[in-house]
Amino acid sequence: MSLAVGAGPSSSNMDNDKDSAEKKTQEGEEEDEDESSLHLGPQRTLKEQLEKDKDDESLRKWKEQLLGGVDINNIGETLEPEVKFLSVAIVSPDRADIVLAIPEDGKPQGLWFTLKEASHYRLKFTFQVSNNIVSGLRYTNTVWKTGVKVYSTKEMIGTFSPQLEPFTHEMPEETAPSGFLARGSYTAKSKFLDDDNKCYLEINYTFDIKKDWASAE
Repeated sequence: MSLAVGAGPSSSNMDNDKDSAEKKTQEGEEEDEDESSLHLGPQRTLKEQLEKDKDDESLRKWKEQLLGGVDINNIGETLEPEVKFLSVAIVSPDRADIVLAIPEDGKPQGLWFTLKEASHYRLKFTFQVSNNIVSGLRYTNTVWKTGVKVYSTKEMIGTFSPQLEPFTHEMPEETAPSGFLARGSYTAKSKFLDDDNKCYLEINYTFDIKKDWASAE
């Protein structure tokens, strides 16, 4: 294999390169000035977005397709979406659904529910979205036993437009742990957040894992 060595730059080439570099520097400074003087337009509420250019039929249809048929009666005048959780339920083929009450402060008093060891179950959430689109709604859950973290999960729920009809989402199926060491009391924290890490609901609760479902549920 041969290595070719190129000739060094001539004086005239160096002068040309210097002029070119100065020109690029000036152009770069002008671009920086343009970028610094660029101002983004004001953020608009979803209602303002829908009403803007409403006389342009093609633009209106494009917006309707993009937003998926937003209910105009369920959007507000604010930029912030509102997400209200109506119910949380434990769904298992072994028994009837366990519908859990959600306190306003997110702190159920006492034992919130009991899981049967080795049972298969899903969590089902029902919630309503108003005012604006909520983007990247997700669920996080952390569980402790005797102060030691034993379980943690994150699950994406999705992006939702405001509408009067509540949304329902079921989590993937899980299997409760079993055995002598698994049975007992647990504490947990569940959160529902969006892309901006805005928390719409935080629930701090306790639950048990026992040999069978609680008869009172």
